[in-house]
Amino acid sequence: MLDGRLRRMIDPALDRVAAGLARRGLGANAVTIGGFFLGVGAWVALACQAYPWALALIAANRIADGLDGAVARRTGPTDLGGYLDIALDFFFYAGVPFFFAVGRPEHALAAAFLVFSFVGTGSSFLAFAAVAAKRGIATESRGQKSIYYLGGLTEGAETIVAFAAICLWPDSFAWIAWVFGGLCWVTAAGRVAAAVAAFRRAPSGPGGVA
Repeated sequence: MLDGRLRRMIDPALDRVAAGLARRGLGANAVTIGGFFLGVGAWVALACQAYPWALALIAANRIADGLDGAVARRTGPTDLGGYLDIALDFFFYAGVPFFFAVGRPEHALAAAFLVFSFVGTGSSFLAFAAVAAKRGIATESRGQKSIYYLGGLTEGAETIVAFAAICLWPDSFAWIAWVFGGLCWVTAAGRVAAAVAAFRRAPSGPGGVA
Protein backbone atom coordinates (compact mmCIF):
# COMPACT_ATOMS: atom_id res chain seq x y z
CA MET A 1 0.00 0.00 0.00
CA LEU A 2 2.83 2.41 0.86
CA ASP A 3 5.55 1.05 -1.42
CA GLY A 4 4.94 3.41 -4.33
CA ARG A 5 5.09 6.56 -2.20
CA LEU A 6 8.08 5.38 -0.18
CA ARG A 7 10.03 4.47 -3.30
CA ARG A 8 9.70 8.01 -4.60
CA MET A 9 11.19 9.23 -1.31
CA ILE A 10 14.08 6.80 -0.99
CA ASP A 11 15.01 6.13 -4.63
CA PRO A 12 17.23 9.25 -5.00
CA ALA A 13 19.40 8.17 -2.04
CA LEU A 14 19.52 4.57 -3.27
CA ASP A 15 20.51 5.75 -6.74
CA ARG A 16 23.45 7.74 -5.35
CA VAL A 17 24.75 4.72 -3.42
CA ALA A 18 24.11 2.44 -6.41
CA ALA A 19 26.15 4.72 -8.66
CA GLY A 20 29.15 4.27 -6.36
CA LEU A 21 28.69 0.50 -6.20
CA ALA A 22 28.40 0.25 -9.98
CA ARG A 23 31.57 2.31 -10.47
CA ARG A 24 33.40 -0.15 -8.23
CA GLY A 25 32.20 -3.05 -10.37
CA LEU A 26 29.71 -4.53 -7.91
CA GLY A 27 26.86 -6.17 -9.80
CA ALA A 28 23.20 -6.24 -8.87
CA ASN A 29 23.20 -10.01 -8.35
CA ALA A 30 26.03 -9.72 -5.82
CA VAL A 31 23.99 -7.14 -3.89
CA THR A 32 20.93 -9.41 -4.01
CA ILE A 33 22.82 -12.45 -2.75
CA GLY A 34 24.70 -10.46 -0.12
CA GLY A 35 21.44 -9.01 1.12
CA PHE A 36 19.96 -12.49 1.36
CA PHE A 37 22.80 -13.64 3.59
CA LEU A 38 22.17 -10.64 5.81
CA GLY A 39 18.63 -12.00 6.04
CA VAL A 40 20.00 -15.41 6.96
CA GLY A 41 21.85 -13.67 9.77
CA ALA A 42 18.53 -12.21 10.90
CA TRP A 43 17.07 -15.74 10.99
CA VAL A 44 19.92 -16.89 13.23
CA ALA A 45 19.43 -13.89 15.50
CA LEU A 46 15.69 -14.61 15.77
CA ALA A 47 16.33 -18.25 16.61
CA CYS A 48 18.76 -17.11 19.32
CA GLN A 49 16.30 -14.48 20.60
CA ALA A 50 18.85 -11.74 19.83
CA TYR A 51 16.12 -9.35 18.69
CA PRO A 52 18.14 -6.10 18.40
CA TRP A 53 20.55 -7.90 16.07
CA ALA A 54 17.64 -9.37 14.15
CA LEU A 55 16.13 -5.92 13.66
CA ALA A 56 19.42 -4.48 12.42
CA LEU A 57 19.95 -7.36 9.99
CA ILE A 58 16.36 -7.20 8.71
CA ALA A 59 16.87 -3.48 8.01
CA ALA A 60 20.15 -4.24 6.22
CA ASN A 61 18.47 -6.94 4.13
CA ARG A 62 15.74 -4.54 3.05
CA ILE A 63 18.24 -1.81 2.16
CA ALA A 64 20.11 -4.30 0.00
CA ASP A 65 16.79 -5.23 -1.62
CA GLY A 66 16.34 -1.62 -2.69
CA LEU A 67 19.96 -1.23 -3.77
CA ASP A 68 20.04 -4.23 -6.09
CA GLY A 69 17.35 -2.75 -8.30
CA ALA A 70 19.09 0.63 -8.35
CA VAL A 71 22.37 -1.03 -9.38
CA ALA A 72 20.54 -3.05 -12.05
CA ARG A 73 19.10 0.14 -13.54
CA ARG A 74 22.66 1.37 -14.06
CA THR A 75 24.32 -1.85 -15.21
CA GLY A 76 21.37 -3.34 -17.08
CA PRO A 77 18.65 -5.61 -15.66
CA THR A 78 18.78 -9.34 -16.38
CA ASP A 79 16.22 -12.12 -16.17
CA LEU A 80 18.41 -13.97 -13.67
CA GLY A 81 18.65 -10.88 -11.51
CA GLY A 82 14.89 -10.45 -11.53
CA TYR A 83 14.41 -14.10 -10.62
CA LEU A 84 16.90 -13.98 -7.74
CA ASP A 85 15.39 -10.77 -6.40
CA ILE A 86 11.88 -12.19 -6.21
CA ALA A 87 12.79 -15.72 -5.09
CA LEU A 88 15.18 -14.68 -2.32
CA ASP A 89 12.70 -12.08 -1.06
CA PHE A 90 10.04 -14.75 -0.58
CA PHE A 91 12.52 -17.12 1.06
CA PHE A 92 13.49 -14.35 3.48
CA TYR A 93 9.91 -13.37 4.32
CA ALA A 94 8.88 -16.94 5.12
CA GLY A 95 11.98 -17.51 7.20
CA VAL A 96 11.34 -14.66 9.64
CA PRO A 97 8.27 -16.17 11.38
CA PHE A 98 9.69 -19.68 11.09
CA PHE A 99 12.95 -18.85 12.84
CA PHE A 100 11.16 -16.72 15.41
CA ALA A 101 9.23 -19.87 16.29
CA VAL A 102 12.48 -21.85 16.45
CA GLY A 103 13.51 -19.56 19.29
CA ARG A 104 10.04 -19.29 20.81
CA PRO A 105 8.22 -22.55 19.99
CA GLU A 106 5.24 -21.54 22.11
CA HIS A 107 4.37 -19.22 19.22
CA ALA A 108 4.55 -21.93 16.55
CA LEU A 109 0.84 -21.81 15.66
CA ALA A 110 0.84 -18.05 15.08
CA ALA A 111 4.08 -18.37 13.09
CA ALA A 112 2.55 -21.13 10.94
CA PHE A 113 -0.46 -18.90 10.23
CA LEU A 114 1.82 -16.05 9.15
CA VAL A 115 3.80 -18.32 6.81
CA PHE A 116 0.46 -19.64 5.45
CA SER A 117 -0.62 -16.05 4.85
CA PHE A 118 2.62 -15.25 3.02
CA VAL A 119 1.92 -18.21 0.73
CA GLY A 120 -1.45 -16.61 -0.07
CA THR A 121 -0.03 -13.18 -0.86
CA GLY A 122 2.95 -14.60 -2.72
CA SER A 123 0.89 -17.00 -4.84
CA SER A 124 -1.66 -14.35 -5.80
CA PHE A 125 1.16 -11.93 -6.64
CA LEU A 126 3.24 -14.32 -8.76
CA ALA A 127 0.29 -15.90 -10.56
CA PHE A 128 -0.95 -12.45 -11.62
CA ALA A 129 2.54 -11.54 -12.81
CA ALA A 130 2.83 -14.74 -14.87
CA VAL A 131 -0.46 -14.18 -16.69
CA ALA A 132 0.25 -10.46 -17.13
CA ALA A 133 3.57 -11.33 -18.80
CA LYS A 134 1.78 -13.79 -21.10
CA ARG A 135 -0.64 -11.04 -22.14
CA GLY A 136 2.02 -8.37 -22.48
CA ILE A 137 0.61 -6.24 -19.65
CA ALA A 138 3.15 -4.06 -17.86
CA THR A 139 3.21 -1.31 -15.26
CA GLU A 140 5.81 1.01 -13.71
CA SER A 141 3.54 2.38 -10.99
CA ARG A 142 6.10 1.17 -8.41
CA GLY A 143 9.17 1.80 -10.49
CA GLN A 144 10.84 -0.40 -13.08
CA LYS A 145 10.32 -4.05 -12.10
CA SER A 146 11.30 -7.31 -13.74
CA ILE A 147 7.72 -8.60 -13.40
CA TYR A 148 4.27 -7.05 -13.04
CA TYR A 149 4.03 -5.67 -9.51
CA LEU A 150 0.47 -5.93 -8.25
CA GLY A 151 0.04 -3.96 -5.03
CA GLY A 152 -2.25 -4.49 -2.09
CA LEU A 153 -2.88 -3.70 1.54
CA THR A 154 0.26 -5.53 2.76
CA GLU A 155 3.27 -4.87 0.57
CA GLY A 156 6.96 -4.65 1.37
CA ALA A 157 6.77 -1.56 3.57
CA GLU A 158 4.01 -2.96 5.74
CA THR A 159 5.85 -6.27 6.07
CA ILE A 160 8.97 -4.46 7.26
CA VAL A 161 6.89 -2.64 9.89
CA ALA A 162 5.46 -5.98 11.07
CA PHE A 163 8.93 -7.54 11.27
CA ALA A 164 10.25 -4.53 13.17
CA ALA A 165 7.34 -4.80 15.62
CA ILE A 166 8.14 -8.49 16.16
CA CYS A 167 11.74 -7.61 17.05
CA LEU A 168 10.79 -4.69 19.29
CA TRP A 169 7.96 -6.48 21.10
CA PRO A 170 8.70 -10.22 20.78
CA ASP A 171 6.27 -11.11 23.58
CA SER A 172 3.49 -9.72 21.37
CA PHE A 173 4.45 -11.90 18.41
CA ALA A 174 1.22 -13.90 18.45
CA TRP A 175 -1.19 -11.02 18.05
CA ILE A 176 1.10 -9.29 15.51
CA ALA A 177 1.19 -12.50 13.46
CA TRP A 178 -2.56 -13.09 13.63
CA VAL A 179 -3.45 -9.50 12.76
CA PHE A 180 -0.87 -9.07 10.00
CA GLY A 181 -1.65 -12.52 8.62
CA GLY A 182 -5.31 -11.57 8.42
CA LEU A 183 -4.41 -8.40 6.51
CA CYS A 184 -2.33 -10.53 4.15
CA TRP A 185 -5.45 -12.52 3.30
CA VAL A 186 -7.29 -9.27 2.57
CA THR A 187 -4.46 -8.49 0.15
CA ALA A 188 -4.66 -11.94 -1.43
CA ALA A 189 -8.44 -11.61 -1.89
CA GLY A 190 -7.97 -8.20 -3.50
CA ARG A 191 -5.40 -9.62 -5.91
CA VAL A 192 -7.69 -12.49 -6.87
CA ALA A 193 -10.47 -9.97 -7.52
CA ALA A 194 -8.10 -7.89 -9.65
CA ALA A 195 -7.13 -11.00 -11.61
CA VAL A 196 -10.78 -11.87 -12.24
CA ALA A 197 -11.41 -8.34 -13.52
CA ALA A 198 -8.27 -8.25 -15.67
CA PHE A 199 -8.21 -11.77 -17.11
CA ARG A 200 -11.86 -12.79 -17.47
CA ARG A 201 -11.80 -11.71 -21.12
CA ALA A 202 -9.74 -13.53 -23.73
CA PRO A 203 -6.62 -11.65 -24.88
CA SER A 204 -7.33 -9.22 -27.71
CA GLY A 205 -5.08 -9.28 -30.74
CA PRO A 206 -2.12 -11.45 -31.67
CA GLY A 207 0.12 -9.79 -29.08
CA GLY A 208 -2.05 -11.06 -26.24
CA VAL A 209 -2.70 -7.59 -24.79
CA ALA A 210 -6.01 -7.39 -22.95
